[in-house]
Amino acid sequence: MNTLTKAKISDLIVILGPTASGKTSFSIEMAKGFEHQVEVINADSRQLYKYLDIGTAKVSPKEMDGVSHHLINVLDPKEEISVGWYQTEAKRIIAEVKERGNMPMLVGGSMLYLSAITDGLSMAPTPSAELRQKLIDEYDKDQGESLYKRLRDIDPEAASKIHVNNKPRLVRAVEIFELTKMSKKDSVPSSELRPRDRILEYSNTRILGINIDRDELHKRINERTRIMFENGWVAEVRELMDKGYGPDDPGMKSCGYREIMEAIRSGNLDEEGLIEVISAKTRQYARRQLTWWRGDERINWLNS
Repeated sequence: MNTLTKAKISDLIVILGPTASGKTSFSIEMAKGFEHQVEVINADSRQLYKYLDIGTAKVSPKEMDGVSHHLINVLDPKEEISVGWYQTEAKRIIAEVKERGNMPMLVGGSMLYLSAITDGLSMAPTPSAELRQKLIDEYDKDQGESLYKRLRDIDPEAASKIHVNNKPRLVRAVEIFELTKMSKKDSVPSSELRPRDRILEYSNTRILGINIDRDELHKRINERTRIMFENGWVAEVRELMDKGYGPDDPGMKSCGYREIMEAIRSGNLDEEGLIEVISAKTRQYARRQLTWWRGDERINWLNS
């Protein structure tokens, strides 16, 4: 850590890793070891929402241990969020942190949000005739069945609004994802964007990834899910329902909340069954995270 703790004040530190890998405790320990004061910017989409604490493993004031944190509890669960919104807010906060003479540290596991900062990810994809034709050919092979399945995996919300027979919309939705690795709803018109170069603002970015054995990660996920239930996750969801939130609200897309809410509504609250289902979905998400980062040579992986 010695080299990193002496990093220039203009650097951006990024700490990423799969869910349940220990990013929060690691980042706070590292932040307290720097020569400069560090301020953490959250890059976990779920922790942006108010009231979603237990099921998102949201960092508590006690865990923060005096380290300033930003972009936590800033949105109502009924508010939609996009990569474009996050990029704007995170860059604004990074600039403010630097103006104070402090070190910005981006911490989280939401792949698109991290890429929006580390890669200067453009929110408006440039059309590719080659890719478009490839997707059209794929659609024609089976009348869009495989393409629709792909869209359902990468952007369930878009898939729910597009019929498999709507060839133009289906092809465009998958095209946008392939060009930018983001869902269709996260793109914005090119007229709203300025040209930007890759990591233009943060050329000295240091990216640290927490590496953890797969079996150990799965064990942590399973244990953490069970602890969440023991700590009152069901009661937290009931409180959200009492506040008027429902399973279709954007914040309820966070893994587990919708499942618990629907179980409560159905009157079939099988906690053991829910723990198993939510743990499995969380393990699947962890696999997607690791697949996303695989091959990125900028990441310095540290064994947990």
